[in-house]
Amino acid sequence: MKISVIGCGRWGSFHAWYASKIGHDVTLYGRAGSKNFQRLKTTGANDYLTLPPEVRLTQSLSAAVSSASVIVISVGAQNFRGLLEEISALNLELGRKIFVLCMKGLERGTGKRLSEIFSETLGRNAAIWVGPGHVEDLVASIPNCMVMASADETLTREAVEIFKSPLIRFYYGADLLGIEIGAAAKNVVGIAAGMLDGLNCTSLKGALMARGTAELSRLVEALGGDKMTVYGLSHLGDYEATLFSKHSRNRLFGEDFVTAKKFDKLAEGVETAAALMELSKKTGVELPISRAVYKIIYENCEPEEQLMYLFMRSTKAE
Repeated sequence: MKISVIGCGRWGSFHAWYASKIGHDVTLYGRAGSKNFQRLKTTGANDYLTLPPEVRLTQSLSAAVSSASVIVISVGAQNFRGLLEEISALNLELGRKIFVLCMKGLERGTGKRLSEIFSETLGRNAAIWVGPGHVEDLVASIPNCMVMASADETLTREAVEIFKSPLIRFYYGADLLGIEIGAAAKNVVGIAAGMLDGLNCTSLKGALMARGTAELSRLVEALGGDKMTVYGLSHLGDYEATLFSKHSRNRLFGEDFVTAKKFDKLAEGVETAAALMELSKKTGVELPISRAVYKIIYENCEPEEQLMYLFMRSTKAE
C-alpha cells in the first residue's frame, strides 16, 4: 500500500523504516527547516536507523497526504491540533484514507485525547497505535507486542492487517479512552521513576508501579472507560520500557531533572502532567503521582520532599 508518515523524528523515521521493511510504498514528510529532515535527506540516517533507499522524502504536506491511502502521524502531542488544522486547510479529498496515530499524549489546556482532537478537526475516526517498545530494539529485530485501537472496530482490524509482521504482534484494543489515557500517563510515571533513580531511590519503583496503575484506573473509570485497561499493554505493559530502560526519554528526563543535567529531547510526560491535572480537576479524582511530578516541574517544589511524601504518608488501606 502507499503509506505516508507525517513526522520525521525518532518514531516517525521508525514507522517509515518499518512500513518499507514490510513491503509498503512509503513517503516520509518533514517540515521545512526541520533538522531531523535535513539529516535524513543528507545522510539517509539518524541516531537510530538507516532508512531504506526506497523511502521517499518530501516537505510537501499536500503531496504526502494526497498520494497515500494510509497516513501515519507521529508528531509531538502539543503540535497535533495545529498539524490537523493544516491538513484540513488543504481541502483535500480524504475519501477512505486510513489515519493511524502513532503517538502518546494529552492536549495541555483541554486534557483532550488525540482521537478526540482528530475527530473534532477532521470529522472522522483514526486508529491509535501504542504499546511498549523502543526504536533501538525494534530495528535490532527484537520483537514486541503492541495495541491498535479506534472507535471503529473495522478500522482497527484494517490497520492491524496493514502493519502486522513477525516483528510486531498487535492486540485489538476495545477501550479507546482507557488506552489513550494509559498510554499518555505512563510517561508521567516514567518521569517519576527517573527522579527516583536520580535520588538513588530506585527500590521505590515497585511501589510507584503499583500506585501508578491504581490512580490511573480510577481516572479512566471516572472518565467512562474500563478501569482494567491500564493493566494492559498501553500502560502497565509499557512500564518496563518507560520506567527502567536506558532508552526511555521520560525516565531520563526525570533523572536529569533532579541531578540538574540539561535534557534537550522531547519528553511527552512533561506536558501530559499538566493535562492530567486538568482532568483531575474535571473529575475530582486525586492523582498523587501526577501532582507530585507537576509540582516539581512547574512549581519548583523540592523533588525529594514531594516524592518521599508519596510513599511515606501515614498508613492507609491499599
